[in-house]
Amino acid sequence: MPGMNLTREEAAERSRIVTNVQSYKVELDLTRGERVFSAITEIRFEAVEGESTFIDAITDSVRSIELNGESLDASLADGVRIELPALEASNVLRIDADMLYTNTGEGLHRFVDPVDNEVYLYSQFEVPDSRRVYPVFEQPDLKAEFEFVVTAPAHWVVVSNQSETSVDENGDSKTWYFKPTPRISSYITAIIAGPYESVRSSLTNAEGREVPLGVFARKSLMPYLDSEDIFELTRQGFEFYEEQFKTPYPFDKYDQLFVPEFNAGAMENAGAVTFLENYIFRSKTTEAMIERRAITVLHELAHMWFGDLVTMKWWNDLWLNESFAEFMSTLAAAENTRFSQEAWATFSASEKTWAYRQDQLSSTHPIVAEIKDLHDVQVNFDGITYAKGASVLRQLVAWVGQENFMAALKTYFDKHSWGNTVLDDLLVELEAESGRDVRAWSAKWLETSGVNTLTPVIEQDENDYITSLSIKQTYAEGFETLRPHRMVVGFYNYDGLTLDRTERFEIDVDGELTEVVEAVGKPRPDMILLNDEDLTFAKVRFDDDSMDTVVAHLRDIDSSVARGVIWGALWDATRDGEMAARRFVELVLNNIGKETNSTAVMVQLRNLELTLRSYVDRETVEESKVHAADSLWNIAKAAEPGSDNQLQFVRTFARLARTDEQLDTVEALLSGEEKLMDLEIDTDLQWALLTSLVAGGRRTQADIDEALKQDNTSNGQQAAATASASIPTAEAKAKVWHEVVETGELSNIVQRSAIAGFYNGNNDEVLEQYTDKYFAEIEKVWRERSHEISTQIITGLYPANPTEELLEKTEKFLGSLGEDAASLKRQVAENRDGVVRALAVQKADHL
Repeated sequence: MPGMNLTREEAAERSRIVTNVQSYKVELDLTRGERVFSAITEIRFEAVEGESTFIDAITDSVRSIELNGESLDASLADGVRIELPALEASNVLRIDADMLYTNTGEGLHRFVDPVDNEVYLYSQFEVPDSRRVYPVFEQPDLKAEFEFVVTAPAHWVVVSNQSETSVDENGDSKTWYFKPTPRISSYITAIIAGPYESVRSSLTNAEGREVPLGVFARKSLMPYLDSEDIFELTRQGFEFYEEQFKTPYPFDKYDQLFVPEFNAGAMENAGAVTFLENYIFRSKTTEAMIERRAITVLHELAHMWFGDLVTMKWWNDLWLNESFAEFMSTLAAAENTRFSQEAWATFSASEKTWAYRQDQLSSTHPIVAEIKDLHDVQVNFDGITYAKGASVLRQLVAWVGQENFMAALKTYFDKHSWGNTVLDDLLVELEAESGRDVRAWSAKWLETSGVNTLTPVIEQDENDYITSLSIKQTYAEGFETLRPHRMVVGFYNYDGLTLDRTERFEIDVDGELTEVVEAVGKPRPDMILLNDEDLTFAKVRFDDDSMDTVVAHLRDIDSSVARGVIWGALWDATRDGEMAARRFVELVLNNIGKETNSTAVMVQLRNLELTLRSYVDRETVEESKVHAADSLWNIAKAAEPGSDNQLQFVRTFARLARTDEQLDTVEALLSGEEKLMDLEIDTDLQWALLTSLVAGGRRTQADIDEALKQDNTSNGQQAAATASASIPTAEAKAKVWHEVVETGELSNIVQRSAIAGFYNGNNDEVLEQYTDKYFAEIEKVWRERSHEISTQIITGLYPANPTEELLEKTEKFLGSLGEDAASLKRQVAENRDGVVRALAVQKADHL
């Protein structure tokens, strides 16, 4: 909603006027009904005397505004901001307002559990949504102490950032009083309320203080909650971070709450972290998902230091939060949890794949991004800020040394606790500890965009001994930066059974050409792998002989990290049109059955589906899709019974199934006529198989309704929405379009689930009309809906079939947008980039 924007200039001007925010006291009444709740807020702050400013408040109505004992006219409130005229040096502002519950996952989200009709609430405030719950100076540098008082139904529990000091009973309701927080930013304050149940524990931290722990979930999900695993990871994270940072955990308690219909993976509210409920596993899940939960638990805990204790001054330094938390969570998993063997391989498969893709879009930006306003930051929670930033931090640690890196962080926390920082505050400490020119490093890595490509250049004599090995570094047009890379070069040889590393060279690569002097005189290996161990952030290529070895023997490499680098390199080559799409399909089908890293299996299967959907030559695509589905079924049958791989292969086969014979197999799996040893057709797998049959025209809405009766839960409602949207009829698609685009009547997660099924099914003629509808209606959606809801629609309903006609219509639409629609233009342009790449790869595959 553009009218709710806040620019960096406005924030800077307000910081000049509001010189210190001392405290907020927020009294919420959650017993007012289904639509609104009341918020009485008292803010104490200092300001430049005589100046005027505003406070953010997205309200339903405002009953009273009182500034320094005088009533202000209600016309100063426009539903988004409240103007504050003629400030004094010390000010007391009191506002009594009604605020709106949401079903978008922004502000205070209200959810009714279909299992028992109980109401559950939770807050989500990042980036600019604490203003949906109480009036606030909504910018990260205006920190304050926050004291919450919450009235709610008597059978509920209420959780906030701090522990409660007391609870008063008032008949059918209770009032919870919470201790004031330390000085924090408003976006990490939190209110979670409802009949949540919990498991309690505690730990003793590095300074000998007992820290209470809690894990919370809805009553209907408690039987599936693996609280002991969450507690174990939390203790391991506390131990690792306090040891590395030499800085104790900064808050009084640590609660972790799994909440319904959450938009992201989690949110780092100080002392009260909220998580996506998908991390509670009611059916058999993959190791990839289990490990993702672990990384998320560790990521949010890292935020207690990066973001909560020390916070960026403005959102251009968001990477000081997210890049650090993402890097530290994988480092913690690798060095202090049971995921130590696979953590960096998983990082390579998931985070770096995401980062390389994002860095090659037209919307790419430096890790330290230029953030002009809230619209900018809302679309910058992306693969650059999270995944590339974390990848680059791993390179920085390799370059300066982990001991120096952590020592710099300790000084950084000591100097800036409870304050706000910018990039240079960190660089100062890194240079002091390492003695290296970190500012020059930052200029190339953090303040520029684009990814370099590293290619081996080899010369050898008549006896196949290396006479010269150099690494050529190049850049993409428009991104003319060559960077320093601390990296490993691996030599691999095939012994008839395995492809093993026989030589390792750790070197610094810089400039256009870097010689690997140590390799001279060595026998030419079967494969030369640049960026072995995956220390740097760069695309890598293979010489011809190494490429032949990789394609033949990828499955025979023992190191999951090395395989991850190779998978990534071959995927990059495919997306760049250097490797035929059909060859990549065969590479996946020939090697995926032996891959042991669950996340790598998940990512490559997704890449396989994308390749079949968008990259394979259109003249042969149907044949390729049928072949891939048949092959995956055979791979599934050969997989270890009950294994993670078996489950992933069956799910992907079901999504790809299209012929009568393939759909017959899905039917037989669902009915139990066809069985794979130790494969349980549990509730979630039943939905996956049913959705496959629906998309294939074998099942109807009546079958979906019957399945929902058997699984009338939040998960079931989401699965049913996807299945219903997958029905390949004009009526079914029109219903989804009406609910999502025209009326916006669905909650955030149900909408997302419906969008996920919209382009399912093989009836392209039914979907053709929605290309013009998309461009006719998408700007209105962007202007009228919240950020989360509009983003789902802009991205998820962009036409799925990449054609020249779609490209032309997209370019025409982009040309029609005004300057005020920059964030919409970015999102549509990213969709456009996918079409451009798909058409180029299709052409290369045809040739």
